[in-house]
Amino acid sequence: MHEILLNIESKEIRYAYLKHGQLHDLIFDRKKSRQITGNIYRGRVTNILLNIQSAFIDINEGENGFIHISDILENTKKFEEMFDMDFDLDYDISKIESTPKAKDISQLLKIDQPVLVQVVKEPIGTKGARLTSNISIAGRYLVLLPNNPHRGVSRKIEDKGTRDRLKKLIRSFEMPQDMGLICRTASANASTEMLIEEATDLLHNWESIVEKFTQASRPTLLFEESDLVKRAVTLCVDKKIDRLLIDDHATYQRCKQLYQKYAMEHPLKIEFYRDKTPMFERFNVEREIDRAVKRKIWLGSGGYLFFDRTEAMHTIDVNSGRSSTNPSGDVEETLVRINLEAAEEIARQLRVRNVGGLIICDFIDMRSRKNQRRVLERLKECMKEDTAKCTILGMSEFGLVEMTRQRSRESLSQTIFTACPYCVGSGLVKSHESVSVEIERALKKLILCHSQFALKLIVHPELNRFLDTGDKDFYQKLAGKSNAQIEFAVNDSLHLNEFMFYSTLNGQKIDT
Repeated sequence: MHEILLNIESKEIRYAYLKHGQLHDLIFDRKKSRQITGNIYRGRVTNILLNIQSAFIDINEGENGFIHISDILENTKKFEEMFDMDFDLDYDISKIESTPKAKDISQLLKIDQPVLVQVVKEPIGTKGARLTSNISIAGRYLVLLPNNPHRGVSRKIEDKGTRDRLKKLIRSFEMPQDMGLICRTASANASTEMLIEEATDLLHNWESIVEKFTQASRPTLLFEESDLVKRAVTLCVDKKIDRLLIDDHATYQRCKQLYQKYAMEHPLKIEFYRDKTPMFERFNVEREIDRAVKRKIWLGSGGYLFFDRTEAMHTIDVNSGRSSTNPSGDVEETLVRINLEAAEEIARQLRVRNVGGLIICDFIDMRSRKNQRRVLERLKECMKEDTAKCTILGMSEFGLVEMTRQRSRESLSQTIFTACPYCVGSGLVKSHESVSVEIERALKKLILCHSQFALKLIVHPELNRFLDTGDKDFYQKLAGKSNAQIEFAVNDSLHLNEFMFYSTLNGQKIDT
């Protein structure tokens, strides 16, 4: 059974996709950090970087957006990436690509110029949103391309008769010649009337966007993409999900209303969750979220995965852990079994954690190239379920697999956590012994270089307890050799690694 759960809170909506009771995808949508991919803005050029042929655009969403020259010029590949499909375009692509293109971004953009842009990638951390001027307005069945002449059908529609029918239909639409229209996969089951109605709606949306753009005088939002609730309903219909469960009555009523438009396409059960036990607890989603923010994930075979993040990449280490050799005593087969299970769990965890960018998977070494291929194929097969675009390279002799996963929004850990103010995000603090050595150096410097002979040392209570084991006596002897005196005090508001020296003569703090 496939089902989607929507947990509605005052500041957050959580979406969970369950496949036979197991969590397969997770999305957090918070009011203060809503998703803006697909939104269209009137922006203002604030800075042009000639060395990387890019520009920063103010779209009134906090951090300035970023646009590269490749996102300004016509780029068919961008549309394929945005809508996760191959387009069977009804035109000669060589003619489009042979047209002269500007080689310098300064020929296209000027400082303070108003521009019409669309977000193609969410802002992540301190990075602003990735923008494009290749506008596309997506409906459920069609994609309107207001400033590109492409008309075509998704290659995911395999039936030739259906593709030919759709091509003929969209060619007959009365639209400006410089506008394009592409049939999405769902259009295969749509009637002519439904497609005409949606095309008309998309054109009206575009006219509204143009009107708002001309009326606005500053950076502003012109068009907002569908919210998570609406996307959940359409996804249920597209993916033939069995049930949609919602724990908020107003949202439940809205989902029922949204579904009426698609009721003839798929018999979806939309239910209101009434139990007192929180829905995400009832379906073990909370437990899966807790697992997904931990470094270590245990596998059913007794092996485990270690997830680590560096500045450049994410690494996943597969370990045999508590696993035991199978009854036949074949060690290689045991390791293959762990790696196969790890491949499935890695694919699932990448979706749930929403890990993006470069990823290195370190599988347990296997001697046989055949077994290495088995594990690699299992990983590729499991990653096919991912809506994010993924590229997987081969397995090296060391059992390493390099892959990339499209970064669409902040990861789960970035959404839930913020950097610890105590350790400044490093996850580490100095040991008491290390701080004790620093105090010794500082004490010598104050006495010998700055002629301070009456000192008070103030430390955190935890560090003070460590110094009581003998270090205080040593400091007093060290000071006594130079006829200096030292007193000790505590302050629980200090950082564990922090210490301060004061003069007992005038009470002033002494910089070390």
